[in-house]
Amino acid sequence: MKTNERIYVRSYDSPCGCLKLGSYGDSLCLCNWLHEKHPGRVDRRLQRLLEAEYAEECTAVTDEAARQLDAYFLGQRTWFDVPLLFAGTEFQRRVWRCLAAIPYGQTVSYVELARAVGCPQSVRAVANANGANAISVFAPCHRVIGSGGALAGYGGGVEAKRFLLELERSVAASGV
Repeated sequence: MKTNERIYVRSYDSPCGCLKLGSYGDSLCLCNWLHEKHPGRVDRRLQRLLEAEYAEECTAVTDEAARQLDAYFLGQRTWFDVPLLFAGTEFQRRVWRCLAAIPYGQTVSYVELARAVGCPQSVRAVANANGANAISVFAPCHRVIGSGGALAGYGGGVEAKRFLLELERSVAASGV
């Protein structure tokens, strides 16, 4: 890749696994699990789409994302306001924007997400776009579950998904 563009990345240790945070320009473009289901797939796709290479460096964006994650994991924050950059197809971006609209502490099924995207017959395509989300937690793909409440696959693993959902349910039940 011949480019001078950079995605500045840093690690973030969460209570349910280590995340890689990345900024491009003034936006967060990456919040992905270091130990993920398909290692390197999100990284390669993001670098290709943004025509940029990774460089290890903290930025104001990744530092703010880390601060907001700290508050989230302490149960003190139920929303994020870091600017997000979704790198993908128009269809993927539409799915990811719908993810960001799922209320804290709530879940939707893949079928419900497909309806929200306006493609009720495209459940599999919506599920694939959900799985390609590079900004986990901020675009809360963990809030999407299988039919009947099954904790279907998650890039960070089912235990991380369970942790996030239980944290949100606990905080939402406490009325914070």
